Order: sequence, then C-alpha cells, then structure tokens
Amino acid sequence: MRVLFVTCSTDPACPWSWAAEPAVRALEARFAGRAAFTYVMGGLAREFKRPVETLAHVLDAGAASGQPVDGRLWLERPPRSSHPACLAVKAAAEQRLDGPMLRALRVALMCRRRSCDTSDGLMDVARGVAGMNVDRFAVDLASNAIVESFGADVEYVRTAAPEQHGDRGRLPFPSFQLRCEGGEEVGVFDEWHVAPVLDAARRVGAGEPDPPLGLDEALARFGLLTTPEVAAICDLPGPRAPAELWRAAAEWRARAEPVAGGGTLWSAA
Repeated sequence: MRVLFVTCSTDPACPWSWAAEPAVRALEARFAGRAAFTYVMGGLAREFKRPVETLAHVLDAGAASGQPVDGRLWLERPPRSSHPACLAVKAAAEQRLDGPMLRALRVALMCRRRSCDTSDGLMDVARGVAGMNVDRFAVDLASNAIVESFGADVEYVRTAAPEQHGDRGRLPFPSFQLRCEGGEEVGVFDEWHVAPVLDAARRVGAGEPDPPLGLDEALARFGLLTTPEVAAICDLPGPRAPAELWRAAAEWRARAEPVAGGGTLWSAA
C-alpha cells in the first residue's frame, strides 16, 4: 500500500477552501488509511479591510459549490484578521489535531457566525474538538514557537508558487500538492472540484480509490457533513444525496442542522 501525502495550503477563513471541503473529505474517505495530510496556513488576511468584499466571495463559493454558508458574520461582526485562526490550527497540530481544528474553525466561520479572532473564541472552538487537551492548547496558542511555525507556513506559501501563479506572490487557496513515496509531485491549484483532486491522487500512483461509503458509515466516521460532502463520499450525485439524507432524517438516522444562509449540516442521530 502506497501512502498518499497531501499538502494543503489554505486558511480557515478562505471561502474557496470551504468550497473544497468535499474534495478533502473524498480524499480522506476514499483513500482511508493511506492518505497523510499536512496543512499549511497561508495567512489569508492580516486585516480584513473590506469585509463586504469577503462576503461576496463567501456567497459566490457557497453558490458554486453547494456548501452551506451564513454570510451575516461579515456584516455583523467580521473577523479582524484570519491570523488568529491560523495560529490556532498550528497550536492544535502540537496534538496532531490540526485537521479537526481547521474543520471546526471553517464550520464556525462559514456556518455559525463566529469570528474566531480572539483567544476566548478560539478556546470555545477547541473545546468542541474531540480529544483536544484544552489547557495544553491554550499554552501552545500563546507560545512564540507557534508564531514561528505559522511564519514558516506563510513563507512556504510565498515561495512555493508555481510559475503560472508566481505573479500573485503566493500559492492560491486552496492548493493541493500530492505525491507518493519516491514519486513525482502533482499540484492542483485554485481548484475546489472533487474530480481533479481524486484524479491527481491516481496520477501520483496512489491507486484506485476505495469504494464509496454508505451514508450511515459516512456520518458515523466524520461526525458532521454537508450535503456536497455526502455526495462526494458516498457517490450520490445530483438529487440523490439530499434525497438519501432526508430519508435518513425521516427514519431518525440523521440529524439536520439548517444553516441560516442556506444549506444543511448533517450528523448521525
């Protein structure tokens, strides 16, 4: 079995990275046990100077991908910066929980109108991450080592841009760089669709994806999923994913959490 190494350059507040979550979930589910993720925090905005412009990107990403969004955050209390959330992901990495923390921050920012730009707000999110030692997280979050680790990520994003993106001065978000041991790296840049990311995994020699998960197995494994994520994990295109989810809800197998701006978050009942 060849291990698939995935480096994802992103930011918790990046709307198009939220749109790419079905691709991330698909890699995790369809290459289970053989996909190893490294998350690079690129620092989307030291300061959100025009939150209404960010709101437009949030709405565009939600409309294009079908991912649920509640854009009122960017009108009511927009985050001052995305950097505190990036630091929180790096702090969670000290407990090997950077992936779950990143996911929790994305949901908080995109669906639950939480700014995630203060220590108290980040601690609240961390308390909801299974397995998190919150006291240790608080110590790590305040440490100089985490600031340096985040700085290294920002530098990587600045210097690793391929030629076609070099004029932008950094890797675009989201960017996926995939490789298998001893093989060449394949990059998927500025792309949130599921198919190109799965195709890149095949091209680097990871083999064919595992069979799609059943709906109940998917909800049990991931805890919280969106409708497009269920479609990607369970291979339920078009209207099949919402139909299966609402059928499961009617049978008390799934719980629906409507998102005010449109869409639904799903969990096992």
